[in-house]
Amino acid sequence: MELPKFILGDNSKCPNAIFVIHTEFPRFIVNLENDTIQWYEDFDTQDQKELQSEAENAIVQATEFYDTEVAKYESE
Repeated sequence: MELPKFILGDNSKCPNAIFVIHTEFPRFIVNLENDTIQWYEDFDTQDQKELQSEAENAIVQATEFYDTEVAKYESE
């Protein structure tokens, strides 16, 4: 099964939280309510700078994905 790059998620135990799941490397879940991130990758210190840049870009893309999805719902 091929997953989309980003998936929106919510949970009744966290009623105000909205999660964006990034399914490609570097895999993570960001909670847009408080901007906390749960990483699902182990980062080597050797690759830290490159991965940090890539991760920052992925987080920006996750936020943009959320904004685009919400705009679609609001226009319906």
